[in-house]
Amino acid sequence: MHVVEAKGARIPLVGLGTWDVRGRVCARIVEQALRLGYRHIDTAQMYENEREVGEGLRASGIKRNEIFVTTKIWPTHFAPRELERAAKERLIHLRLTEVDLLLLHWPNPQIPLEETLGALCKMKTMGLARHIGVSNFNVKLLQEAMAISTEPLVCNQFECHPFLNQSKLIAATREAGMAVVAYSPIARGKAKGDEVLTRIGKAYGKSAAQVCLRYLVQQNIVVIPRTSKVERLAENIELFDFALSEAEMAEIAALAKADSRVVDYAFSGTPQWD
Repeated sequence: MHVVEAKGARIPLVGLGTWDVRGRVCARIVEQALRLGYRHIDTAQMYENEREVGEGLRASGIKRNEIFVTTKIWPTHFAPRELERAAKERLIHLRLTEVDLLLLHWPNPQIPLEETLGALCKMKTMGLARHIGVSNFNVKLLQEAMAISTEPLVCNQFECHPFLNQSKLIAATREAGMAVVAYSPIARGKAKGDEVLTRIGKAYGKSAAQVCLRYLVQQNIVVIPRTSKVERLAENIELFDFALSEAEMAEIAALAKADSRVVDYAFSGTPQWD
């Protein structure tokens, strides 16, 4: 099992993202992913699929202690009492006694970060989450969070793929001793049509999407590609039987631009990106 270690957490390098996957499809895809060898499942309060994710976990027959489960709390629940209520609700929906990683989904400037992080740390000390972290925090917020938190923050989850230059945020996350977890790692399918990724993939008998994911995992970046197609599950995890050369890594890195974001919610919590 390929993992990234950060402050006591061992996060599997490849996980299944479940954004916008619901109902029976969600339960089935989680079960199939685990049977194929995935050991990392990512969900969130906002996805409204935690019950189905839990069903998939149980149906797989894989032991609970072998699976790394991440969920996230939505910013409207960041006041301390609300956060505690929301964290407990996550466990009820998943039918788990604890999650492996509990994240703040997006920043919320309306509520002091000190209060929210205090409550998040409490969720860890209460045993509701084995590890805690953040998502969509920019460099400034990350540094603030590090200074405030009384418990280790193990990751920053954010949009990351070859088309978007995230070098500053990756460097700041690593400097903080945290794991980088990449959501939308194939840029919502953009990778599939890219000439550079397709050409490099041909040399290895791999798809453009696999090259895209390999580029990230080769940098020790955790990837959580989402899919609702069973045939894609196997493809997305077959990343460890080839390695990209330095020249290929550089060529892929050159695809990055500053404005190639595929996820950018226009709401008050969206930070000023680096």
